This record gives sequence, C-alpha cells and structure tokens, in this order.
Amino acid sequence: MIFQSPALLAALASLPAIWWLLRARPPSPRAQIFPPVSLLARLTPNHDDAATPPFWLLLLRLAAAALLILGLSGPTIPGEPLPLPGNGTLLLVIDNDMMAAPDWNERNASAHALLDAAGKSGRRVILLPTASNENDPSGAEALRPVSAEQASHQLDALRPLPWSAERHQTSARLQTLRADGTAIGAVVYFSTGVATPGGNGAVTDREFASAMQALGSVQEVRFADSNGFVLGRATSDNAPSPDTATSSGVMARLITVPTDAPRHIRIRAHSEDGGTLALTEIALPAGSGEVPVSIPLPTVMRNRVDMLTIDGHASAATTLLLDEGDRLRPVGLIASGTGDTPLVGTLFYLKRALGPTSDLHTGSSASLRSQPLSVLIAPDGTLADIETRRKIADWVRQGGTLIRFAGRTLAGSEDSTTDADTQNPAVLSDPGSTLLPVPLMPAARQLGGTMSWGKPQSLADFSDNSPFHGLEVPKDVTVSRQVLAQPSADLSVHSWARLADGTPLVTHTQLGKGEIVLFHVTPTADWSNLPLSGLFVSMLTRLVEHASGVDMPSDNVILSPVLTLDGEGTLGQPSPMARGLASSKFGDTPPSPEHPPGLYGSRAARRALNVGDTVHSLSALVPTGAVTNPAGHRPDRRLGPDLLALGLLLLACDTVATIFLRGFSLPFRRRAGRAALHAMTATGLLLGGLTVSAHAQDAPAAPTTEASPGNAVPGAALETRLAYVMTDDAEVDTVSREGLQGLSDYVNTRTSAVLGHPDGVHPGKDDLAYYPLLYWPITPNAKADPVMTTALTTFMARGGMIIIDTQGVDTATSTDADTLAGEAPGSTAALRRVTAGLPIPPLMHLDDHHVLSHTFYLLHDFSGRYAGQPVWVAREGEAENDDVSPVIIGSADWAHAWAIDPNGDTRFAVLPGGDEQRRIAYRFGVNAVIYALTGNYKADQVHVPAILKRLGQ
Repeated sequence: MIFQSPALLAALASLPAIWWLLRARPPSPRAQIFPPVSLLARLTPNHDDAATPPFWLLLLRLAAAALLILGLSGPTIPGEPLPLPGNGTLLLVIDNDMMAAPDWNERNASAHALLDAAGKSGRRVILLPTASNENDPSGAEALRPVSAEQASHQLDALRPLPWSAERHQTSARLQTLRADGTAIGAVVYFSTGVATPGGNGAVTDREFASAMQALGSVQEVRFADSNGFVLGRATSDNAPSPDTATSSGVMARLITVPTDAPRHIRIRAHSEDGGTLALTEIALPAGSGEVPVSIPLPTVMRNRVDMLTIDGHASAATTLLLDEGDRLRPVGLIASGTGDTPLVGTLFYLKRALGPTSDLHTGSSASLRSQPLSVLIAPDGTLADIETRRKIADWVRQGGTLIRFAGRTLAGSEDSTTDADTQNPAVLSDPGSTLLPVPLMPAARQLGGTMSWGKPQSLADFSDNSPFHGLEVPKDVTVSRQVLAQPSADLSVHSWARLADGTPLVTHTQLGKGEIVLFHVTPTADWSNLPLSGLFVSMLTRLVEHASGVDMPSDNVILSPVLTLDGEGTLGQPSPMARGLASSKFGDTPPSPEHPPGLYGSRAARRALNVGDTVHSLSALVPTGAVTNPAGHRPDRRLGPDLLALGLLLLACDTVATIFLRGFSLPFRRRAGRAALHAMTATGLLLGGLTVSAHAQDAPAAPTTEASPGNAVPGAALETRLAYVMTDDAEVDTVSREGLQGLSDYVNTRTSAVLGHPDGVHPGKDDLAYYPLLYWPITPNAKADPVMTTALTTFMARGGMIIIDTQGVDTATSTDADTLAGEAPGSTAALRRVTAGLPIPPLMHLDDHHVLSHTFYLLHDFSGRYAGQPVWVAREGEAENDDVSPVIIGSADWAHAWAIDPNGDTRFAVLPGGDEQRRIAYRFGVNAVIYALTGNYKADQVHVPAILKRLGQ
C-alpha cells in the first residue's frame, strides 16, 4: 500500500493526546462537613453522570479519528498499469474517433492508469487525440507538455467523435512538434486497430506511423475485442433479386475488419419513437469483410424502420439512419400474357429495375386497384378495354400515378374501342378517356434498321423541371423506335425526357389529384436499349419517389442539420459548428465537424448522412510499434474515500451514543434517538450501496436464470400463473416471459383475478396441470415431439387452453386447421409440423359474436403487435369441455405487444395503431385469461332477451 499524502500520517501521533483529553477528569471535590448533606445522601439519582466516557465509546472515537487521518492521507493499493516506456516527456496519442466508441470506457481507464504511473514518476505528458474536435476542427491547438494530473483532466474532457480519425492532420502536428525541438522520451499510441478507409488510407497510415517513430520509440495499445464495424446502405451488389426482395429484407450491409474466426452480430431495427421493430442475428464468416444485413419484415413494418444499430457496439459507425428514400413504395404491375418471360417479357425488366427498391404487386387491374398502391404500371396492351380505363382513371383522379409504356398495340391506336372514338378529337384529347398524357400519332417512328435511312437517336439532357434532372445520360443509350406525340403548342410542358432531335421520350399530364406518365418506348429491349441501362432503374425510382411525395431536392439546395449523432450513436441537437450540406453531396461527403452524421432538411425532403455512405471496406492497421494488450492490467485502487466514509459513519454512531448518555429529558431523548438511528441506518445503507457499486466491476456477474421446471411447479401450485412454451430461442423466450408478465400485471390491475409471475415450461417434462392458459410461439425451426404432443393433448383434454401465435405470419382464410398457410414457408411448415398430432377441432374465424369477444371487454378487433391478422377458434358446438375452445390460433404477435421491461415500460412498437392498438391487445389478453379461467358462462347472456320474454309471458 502507498499513500498519496504520507505527511498526514504524522497526525497519528496525536492519538495519545486525544486519549488523554477524553479521559480528563474534573478536579476532586474538597471534603467539607455539612450536616444537611446526610439528607441528600439518602436520595437515589435517576442516572449517574460518568466521570469519563465508557471504554467502548472511547475506542469508537479513537477509531473514527484514525480512519479520518488515514483517509485524508490517500492510501492506495498499487495496481498493474501498462508498462511505462522510456524516460522524459511522454507523448500519449489516442484514437477518439467513431471506431473507439464501443470500448471507450476501457480505453479511458487504461489511459488513466498510464497517466497515474507517469505522475508517480514525475514525467510530463503531451496528450494528442487523432480526431478533430468540434471546437477546434483545424487541430491548431498548441501541443505543450503538462503534468500528468493536467493531462488526466484533458483526458476526462475527451469523448469519442462521430467521424474518422484525421491521421494525416495528426501527422502534420507531430512533424511540427518535432520541428519545435520538443524532446519526447517515448510515444504510447492507443489505437483502434482499424486502418484509415479510402484509397489513400494506406499512404496516410504510413505517414502517420513514420511521424510517431521519428519522435521516439512507439508502444501501441490495442484491445483484443476491438473490431471495427460500419453499417452502410445496401448496394446493387448485395441487393436481393426482384423475386426475393420483399422476403429477404436486405436493408443494409455490414462492413468489418476480416478476422480468422467466425462471429455473430445482432442487428436491431428501431422505429421513430425508439421502439424495437426487429432483432436479427448476422453470421460473419471467417475472413469476411462485408455481409448483407437481412431483416425480413412485412412492408408496413419495414417502412417504419428509422434506424439500424448493432447490439453491444454503440457508435456513430454502427448506427444507420434511414430517410424517405429508403422506404419501399407499393407498386402494381398489370400482368400481361408474356410478362415474366425472360428477356422478352413485358414485366421482366420492370421487375428487375424496381424489385430491390419497391414493394411489387403483380396481378390484374381489378385486383391491383383494391390494394393501397402509389404507382400502377401498365405495359402495352393491358388497357385496351374502355371500362378498365374508366376505372383506372377514377383511381388516378384520387391521387394515384399511372405509368404506361408504348408498344405495338398503342402504335396501332388499339386503345380506342370504336372507329367513332378514334375519329373524335374530343375523346383523343381527354386524358381520362385515353389515359394518355398527349395525343399520339397513328404509327410508330422507325429510327434505324436495314430499311431506314435514319439512325438510332441518343437522349438529350433532362430539363430543370423534370424529375429526372441531375441524372447522367449515358451516351450509349439509344432509341431505334418510338411512338410520336402529335405536335401542339404545349407539348414541351408535358415533356420530361427528350431524344437528341427534340422528340418526346417521356410525357406526363395531371388528372385530378394524380398523374399519367407515358414512356414512348417499350419496357423491353426491342425498341431501345434503355431498359438495359442503369438510367432506366434511376428514372423509374425517381418516378416512384415523385409519386410518393418524396421529391428529390435540387442539387443546389442546402439542407440544414436537424438531428445529429454523437460518437456513441445517440441522436441530439446539432452543435453550433454544424453546417448545411448541398443535396447533391449526400452519399459522397464523409462526416466531419462541419457535417456531422445525422438527419438534414425538412421532413418532406429529409436526407440522412451516415458514416457508411463513404466507407466501402475496412482493414486492419499495420502495427506502428510494439503492440500491448491492456488485458490483465488494472489501475490503482484508492482506499481514501472508503476510509473517510467509514470514519464519518463512526462519528454518526458517536453522536447517537452521546445523545443517549447525556441527561436530556426522556421525550427528547426518544425523539433524538429515533432520528439519529434513522440517520445512521440511512448512512449505512448509502455507504454500503456505494461500496457494493464501486466493487461491482471486480465481481463476476451472476448468471441470469429462467424459471426452471424444477422450481416453477411449486410456485404455480400456490398461485395462479400463466405459462409459455420454451422454444430454446433466447430472444423469443425472453419476449414470451416479458409479454405474459405485462399481461399478468394488466389483469391484476383491472380484474379481480390475481396472477403470479409467468413460468416457462417444457411440455412432456413439466406438469401442465397447474396452468389454465399456455402461450405457444411458433418459430420456423420448431420440431414435432411426440412426448410434447401427448402432454399438450392431455392438457387440452383436461380443460387447458393454448394460444398458438405464429408471430406475424398471416394465416390463410381456410377454417380447416390442416390447411393453414402463410407468407413465410418456414413458419407455415413449422405450424403444420408441431400441431399435426393435436386434437384441434374444426376452426372458425373469431368475430365479435363469439363469447371470447365479450368475456370481459367488448371487442371488435383482436390486434396484437400487428393489426388485421385473422384469429381462429373452435367452431361452436365442435369443442369439448362445455364448448370452450381449447386453442386460439393467430399471427398478431401478442407477446411483443404485451412485453414490458423491468421498469414497467413497453419495449416494442405496435403497428399501425400505436397506443390504442396496444390497449386492444391487452384487452384481448384479458378476455383470453378470463375465458380460460371461467369458461363460456358469458355465452348464456346472449339468450337473456329470449329468457326475459318468456318470463313475461
């Protein structure tokens, strides 16, 4: 043990004086004969005044004085800090960029331990962070040696910043330090181990290493679990195919430093209010530097994802903000005869162009109009029927966008139904009748070929009023055939794209609240090679965004920062140094103090600036010097605060003892004693809590235990409890437990039922007779178990009820349990597999006439986390046990809607109804619990009017 202020130990020599003072007696009384004193001798006093304090109180006071002296002297148990290299001034270079945020606390503690060692040696320190500070973006702050204590204060002020380390700028400062002649004894570099991203990163890192080595020997400190991660938007390389775009749910890409061992990373999807929408695990194979992040979600859920994060790695680099451009817009494709034929089908190129960025629906015009769509795309020949055009015109007038493509049918004017319509100019000029933005010439124009003198035409640059403005026009995109628009005075107003000779390629017009757009070429490669180019994808994407009200701002528009990320990935108000950014610079501008990562612009045209927009790969940093791992090294442990607290506690005890020993009146002594006792108890608890929390990091964490089968049954025998089936999936089981806990609390608050904590059970191993209701989440990897099936069959036969939840998988409209189907084949197969041997009666759709809809609350909806999902119960008259349904089968994912955290707050968002939908989910759970506890006695209430009528007769 060492002492920070050993001179104070000399005060221990005053303990004998304190002993002498405490034992001091008053002068002895003089003997004097006084006869009346004999009368006083016969009086018995109520208490005796001690001449000296009791021996135990004397020791208590001496101990308190000794503890205070020892505490003020600063006793410290030496730790095992990092080895301190060299002599003289220490240069401490520390990476404080976005890659340092996940392990910043450990990095900070190790750096403080190094500074403590430097302070004991009397060495001066220069602290140099590699990331530019917001208040000093140029890094011009002077570098000068300071004491280790001052450097420690500078280190306390450092926080991880949400941009990359400026190693090139740091190299220049190191060279300036060398040019000034400052003598450096050694250099210690706290590195993230991640090389500078970008094409010039290797050159920058070598320059940085050389600048440090020129000052002295370099010791590099790296943490074993410091692996860089960056979340970026999905690119065309890892985007899913159009056929699997919705089901695969690729939303981002995970970039990391390749390692020799495989890893597993958990990605969390957040809604706007911070709720968790999904949690998925991503496998990183050994040697892999980039993997796609797939989060399979329904489109309505995916469009509510506002942010993606990596669990356990909080930083700006591992936070991906999504804006309106990342939403999947519902687009309908009217099917034709050869729509899906490879290379020649009318929908082949459209699906591949829009599949990764839109929610595609293919079908007839009637089926598509019944769905909520933003855009309807009609290839040539699909709108020949005049009745179909009339209905689609009504859809467009209500705000829809119709995109049409030309072809042989449109070139032959076959959209007209009669010769009279063809000859009627009023009909031809009415967009509501023809669904054409401009009148067309009766025949197609041939621009190239063996029988033509012309040659294919290239595209002209897009005008400022076009939604395609800003897109680069490739020179190799040409048009060999097109449908011409009839010349008119306002033709230029309706043109969004033109050929080099000025003829329109894409025209548009308003119809009510909606819009009609026409490509004067086919969506296949027979009239032009436009569908083979990336420009075709960009043009369709712009049209879909334009139809959804997400117009891209002009290139010269400056978007101001609204919310920005700090180094740990938390959104907050932008700093005064943050500046606006031109809309054309997003995707190419790396975050910096002037342009921190975050959300920019108004809500209608909001853009997200992310770290992953400009980081395409990560690699390990080449070691600069001898690499040291801080694992096993611990800082000094200061005992002074603990000793001072214990000394003050003893003084409080002395105060209480003094109150009792002095001769105050009994009422006052009792009040003072109680007050002192309470104060002493509170002080003891507070100091004990501080001591426990101070040493909590040194103690191993207690394992988290689930409700085991061995100890769950006795508790369920003493109180009513709900149960859930354990799935061996930790996340699913946690949500089931939290969901049933939230439901139990809700039932206890609003009904006379009293439910205990829920239990996790394994049917076939645990006795289910204690539980009235069993919640069973179905996972895609669930397997059939004959023992489990037998146990559940017995449970149902004895009156138990099971809620089977496929957790968001839509069930089919069939009422037969053997024909249930859904959108996710894995969950559908699992549902059929695990329920194959159960005696499930014929099912019916749960409606507001069933007794379950009015067991406690009157319900017309049975939503959970998802709204609109069907719920199935036993058909009336088909169930045993007094016609009580033994099963409730649904896909509303009630557990996520019920789930609460230890603080009683709900954890997951519910869509789309919010708090009102969550209230309905809780009420459905209450009805299910009461239904399981009391049966269908409420069904008799249906016959009350008939019974009263008969009684009246």
